[in-house]
Amino acid sequence: MPRLKWIIALPVLALVLALGGTWTYINVLREDAPARLTLEGTVGDNIPATTATTAADAAVTVPASFDGTWVATTGSRAGYRVDEILFGQHVEAVGRTSNVDGAMTISGAKVESAAISIDLASVTSDESRRDIQFRGRIMNVTQYPTTTFTLTSPIDLGSLPADGATVTVPATGDLTVRGVKKSVTVDLTAKRSGGTISVNGTIPVVFADYGIPSPSFGPAEVEDNGEIEFLVAFTRSA
Repeated sequence: MPRLKWIIALPVLALVLALGGTWTYINVLREDAPARLTLEGTVGDNIPATTATTAADAAVTVPASFDGTWVATTGSRAGYRVDEILFGQHVEAVGRTSNVDGAMTISGAKVESAAISIDLASVTSDESRRDIQFRGRIMNVTQYPTTTFTLTSPIDLGSLPADGATVTVPATGDLTVRGVKKSVTVDLTAKRSGGTISVNGTIPVVFADYGIPSPSFGPAEVEDNGEIEFLVAFTRSA
């Protein structure tokens, strides 16, 4: 009988230790998820927006006219944010990349066109196993290497914001994820600092709408939706 009790108890003990280890990792050892991308948050890797913008301004001459084409530059970031449940513990999973391309055309106080492209193959999180799933089964980056947002209606700002001022406007465009294109409207917040215009936004995504397989794998259960975050710094094209 004592031996039988041990046979029954060992799996239970192993489960308790596994759950305890998971709780310790999530609540004690694991670092908090990166802060959201905002104009007041992070432009580059652990570089405050104010610092990065100031550094960019030092090298970028304020144009005499803002008419023309503006292109994405160093400091741009984008990625995803989703909620996971790991052994009953809630975890916010965040993946990021600095490989962001983009361009916009300004005429007067109107943004005539704009587009950004996110390189999915370079998106990384704090968990390599999650990244493998993301690049392979979930997003299939070999076949669908980028996610894009393309403005489909011009944005009338009314007037160009003053240096250092921010403006928030709705923007309607086509979001293409995993080869599926859908029209979305998102609030964009922009800030002009010297010769740099930074644009920030968050787009909610329901995975089934874009044919994205359930991101859940192993012990990690993932919600059926997430967010695309982006913070793109534009400078005037020569």
